[in-house]
Amino acid sequence: MAETHERPPEQFTLRLRRYDPESGESPYWDEHTIELEPHRSVLEAILQARDRFDGSIGIRCSCRQAICGSCGIRVNGEPALACHTHLDAAKRSAREGVIEVEPMGNMPVLKDLIVDMDAVHWKKIQRVTPWLLAKQPVPEREYLVEREAMVDVTQTMACIQCGACVSDCLAMEVDPGFVGPAALAKAYRFVGDPRDDQQFERLNDLAQDPQGIFDCTHCFKCVDACPKDVNPMGQIMRLRRIAGSDQHIVDRNNGHRHEAAITTLIKDYGLLHEAEMIPRSYGGNSWFGKFHPAAGRELLSSLPVILKAVLRGKVSPKLALLGHKIGKQDLQAVQKIYETVESREQRYELNLYISGEDES
Repeated sequence: MAETHERPPEQFTLRLRRYDPESGESPYWDEHTIELEPHRSVLEAILQARDRFDGSIGIRCSCRQAICGSCGIRVNGEPALACHTHLDAAKRSAREGVIEVEPMGNMPVLKDLIVDMDAVHWKKIQRVTPWLLAKQPVPEREYLVEREAMVDVTQTMACIQCGACVSDCLAMEVDPGFVGPAALAKAYRFVGDPRDDQQFERLNDLAQDPQGIFDCTHCFKCVDACPKDVNPMGQIMRLRRIAGSDQHIVDRNNGHRHEAAITTLIKDYGLLHEAEMIPRSYGGNSWFGKFHPAAGRELLSSLPVILKAVLRGKVSPKLALLGHKIGKQDLQAVQKIYETVESREQRYELNLYISGEDES
C-alpha cells in the first residue's frame, strides 16, 4: 500500500470577535483552542469551536467550496473566505500565532461573524439594475454575440457576491452611500454586454450620481480582497472610460474633466501640477482654464482645505505654484508612453480572462 504523508492534527488558537446587538453588550474577543490538520480551513476551525465549546457562535456558511460566497469574514485583519483559508497559512500571518477572526466591515453585524448583507451589499446591487435590458426587437431564436464580447464580461460574471470587496472599500468607509465595488462591477457586466439596450442610460445614471463611478478613490483594496480576481476597481475604471471617451457624457461631478486634466498635466510636465489641476478641471483643459469663472469659484471654495494642507506641511506653496520639475530625458520618456498608447487604433483594455491566443 502507498504511504500517506498527511500531517497529524495540530493545536491552533482561534480568537473570535463576538457581538450580539440584541444583548446590549459591547463586542468582545473569545478564544478557543482547536485541534485540526494544518491544511484544514478556518471555517472548519470555527465550526469545531462551535460544536465543542460554544454553540452560540454565529457564522454563515454553505458550500464550503469557495463558490457560494457565504462565509466571508476577516482573518488577521484581511478579507477572506473562511472555507478557502488554510489554518497553517492563517497562523503564519497571525500575530503571536493567534488567528484572529472578525466579521466583514462596512456592513452592520447581525451576530458575531454574520453581517447584514441585505442592508448594504444587496441593496447596492439592486441599485445598478442587475439584469439584462434586451435590445428590441428580440430575435426569434437567439442573439448572436461575438466570442470576445462575452469573454470580456466573463471576469465580472465570476463574482460570487461574497462582499469581500465591500468589506474593505475605503471609499465606502468614508462615504457609506458610495455605490461600491461589487455593484459597479456588476454594472459593467451589462454595460459591456452587446445585447443590452441601455448602455448610455446606465452609464449616464452612474456618472451623474455623486456617489457613483467617480466616487472611487483607486485604493486597490477591492482588487486585493476579491477571491475570484474580478478586479472591481478595473471594471469601475472601464465604466469611466466608456462613459467619458466613448459616450462623451459630461458628468455634473466633473469627474471626467478632472481625469482629463490630470492626464494632460502629467503628459506636459511628467508629474502632477497641483496649482493647475483645479482650474483645468473646472475651467477648461488648458493654461487658460484658470480664467474661467467656474474655476475661480472652485478655487475659492477650496481655500480652507488648501490652507490647512499648507499649515500641516502636506503641500509646499512653491512646488504647488511652480510645479514639479523632472529631467528632460525623463519627460521625453513619459511622453513616449503617451505617444505609444494614443497611437493605437483601438483602446487596449486589460482583462485577466483574456490572455494569449485561443488555440482551440
